[in-house]
Amino acid sequence: MGGRVIVTGGAGYIGAHVSVALLNAGHEILVIDNYANSSPVALDRIEEITGRTIARLEANLADAEDRARIVSAVRDFNADSAIHLAGLKAVGESVAEPMRYYQINIDATFTLLEAMAAADAKRLVFSSSATVYGDINKSPIDESGGLRPTNPYGRTKLFIETILTDHAAADPDFQVANLRYFNPVGAHPSGRIGEDPNGPPNNLFPYIAQVAVGRREKLNVFGNDYPTTDGTGVRDYIHVVDLADGHVRALDHLNSAPGVVTLNLGTGEGYSVLEAVAAFKRASNREIPFEFAPRRDGDVATMFANPKAAAQTLGWKTTRSLDQMCADHWNWQQQNPNGYGD
Repeated sequence: MGGRVIVTGGAGYIGAHVSVALLNAGHEILVIDNYANSSPVALDRIEEITGRTIARLEANLADAEDRARIVSAVRDFNADSAIHLAGLKAVGESVAEPMRYYQINIDATFTLLEAMAAADAKRLVFSSSATVYGDINKSPIDESGGLRPTNPYGRTKLFIETILTDHAAADPDFQVANLRYFNPVGAHPSGRIGEDPNGPPNNLFPYIAQVAVGRREKLNVFGNDYPTTDGTGVRDYIHVVDLADGHVRALDHLNSAPGVVTLNLGTGEGYSVLEAVAAFKRASNREIPFEFAPRRDGDVATMFANPKAAAQTLGWKTTRSLDQMCADHWNWQQQNPNGYGD
């Protein structure tokens, strides 16, 4: 029997795929989103993919004026759990506007906790990030790795993990799964939902895809002198559908697991930027022009997950290859060259 789940940021890239996975697993969902970096069109397409109806609330979790409305909606929905994906997420922007990131990401969490309390909802899956590990760890990184994020975005994720851990310690009935994921890529195999960033993409794959489809002239590859096989940075890319499945598994786990669990979600394999470009070229049969640019501050040479704890705790592991990630991402971009604006 499915639950009644709040999905904050449920119209966003990861949130849309999590929403599909929840609906397919039999849950009812209420999506709370202000569409600042997403589109309500995604929710229409989720309903089309699943044949299910989504309850929706357009609201800003970090806005004091919206708080009472959010609390009331969550109570009326009779939620029993939540998956928290809402928040600002650009590393560079967080360095330029740290106070905005702290205020929005942390206030949004406080509002969600208040709303959950009003509904007596006790299970929360939090969208954390591998950025909490910073740049001092050797890959593969497990959950015991040092926690020294190098930017305000990563610090907000770590602060929220701490807040949720303290909250669970104070309320033994409250259960939390902190999911530290690596680099989500790809799209739903239907091509109906995918990554559609506002403005220039901050992440590699949407930028490659926009170059392939002709929206951008070329890709900048930041750094070609790292101690890696080809000199470019190595990262752990995870298909967004595998990632969404991990969220549903984590929510199921909390049914019978009191307290707090913290898990990496990644493949355990690293691919360089040039390997990712080559894979996307194979998938799209398009040239991907690129040029090398200086390293970015804070970037590390190699970063990939040790995902064994998630396999042991959730019975979860990734099943989709880099070539599948590229094929699905290209399918989305081809069908939607201008994103949801099409």
